[in-house]
Amino acid sequence: MDYIVTGGAGYIGGYLVDKLVDIGKVTALDDLSKGTYINNKTNFIKIDLRDATKANELKLPDQAIIFHLAANPDVRGSMTNIYEHYSRDVTTTLNVMELARKLDAKKVLFASSSVVYGEAKKLPTPETYTLGPISNYGLFKLQSEEILKYYSRNYGIKTVSLRIANIIGGRMSHGIIPDFRNKLIENSSELVILGDGKQRKSYLYITDAVDAFNHIAHLKSSKKYNVFNIGNVDYTSVDEIATTIEQEMGLNPKRTYINKLNGRGWEGDVKLMLLDIKKIQKLGWKPKHSSSEAVRLAVKDLISISMQAN
Repeated sequence: MDYIVTGGAGYIGGYLVDKLVDIGKVTALDDLSKGTYINNKTNFIKIDLRDATKANELKLPDQAIIFHLAANPDVRGSMTNIYEHYSRDVTTTLNVMELARKLDAKKVLFASSSVVYGEAKKLPTPETYTLGPISNYGLFKLQSEEILKYYSRNYGIKTVSLRIANIIGGRMSHGIIPDFRNKLIENSSELVILGDGKQRKSYLYITDAVDAFNHIAHLKSSKKYNVFNIGNVDYTSVDEIATTIEQEMGLNPKRTYINKLNGRGWEGDVKLMLLDIKKIQKLGWKPKHSSSEAVRLAVKDLISISMQAN
């Protein structure tokens, strides 16, 4: 089987590539703006997929399974750097689907996000819940989902939207865990937390996420378009994450809260997120690690990688 991974040098993409090279031929596409990990067993192509002309000139395998992960993952930044996010999230998706059409792709799996639900009133939130993003990042993910549905409906391409929770572990470079750790490295006596610390979200360890992607990619289904939540069965709070990081770093800092947005960390921050994952569980996948276990593993990973670098 041939696989194409956009964003293949990024955090999730890199781990997915590591998994896929053991079962098939992998082409990784990335512009190296958000990640620089390159698996030497892949056919790596440096490309900015926002450029439709360059994308159309690519020589890629026909009838491949395409994992579309290329995007700007900074939810907070999407509220200020709007057009850059739009081009990386929506324009790129359109160009990838044009590639999929020309290559007669076997299936396209798109890394969407839990943020398409916005502030859901129903927890856990099922795939059938009304979509109402409160961040530009969520809006652009939703627009990308619509592009997939359109190409599926009009061109018969099998497509899947994967609405993922917070994926953590290993080589992650952004998010709450690297942020808290960096703050404590700079000032071990105080941890500044955005929001009230009570924000509670679901976290999934990177190996569980990659297993889910791979599981869905190889499911046999007659559906032209499908959607799956990829998350955990539980969630954990910002304060609990802070405690885990402090414990692993051997620190006991004072906590200072900057709470100006009704408990949110920033404009567009969802305070509570827990996905209903029964749909994928019924098809044979389930996470091996809880949210709190994933957090501790991710913190240990980050510390270990830092020690190796030094």
